[in-house]
Amino acid sequence: MARHKIFTMPFASVYPHYVKKVEVKGRTVEELHQVISWLTGYTPGALAELIEKKMDFETFFNDAPAMHPDVVKITGVICGVRIEDIEDPLMRNIRYLDKLVDELAKGRPMEKILRKTPRQP
Repeated sequence: MARHKIFTMPFASVYPHYVKKVEVKGRTVEELHQVISWLTGYTPGALAELIEKKMDFETFFNDAPAMHPDVVKITGVICGVRIEDIEDPLMRNIRYLDKLVDELAKGRPMEKILRKTPRQP
């Protein structure tokens, strides 16, 4: 089976599109970094290094310090495909990131994007 070309695409080539997408909608780069950090465990400094090194998506996700355990709570449709139905783990991780960026750009509250459960009284 042929590998999808996004796997070898540098994260740095897509990152500016993420930034533009969230900034156009009034969100900040810091919020974008918070979302990426929540998903992958990368610090903003480590993220900057990865962008500078032009690391591909496959390495970006394979070397992620810690995928968040609540990543399974990210559900829905992205690019016409239900995330829960994506079998390839790498493609699913890429789509998780796409979904989080979309939610950020749509103005969803950060606590909902980061799948925080409300505190019980």
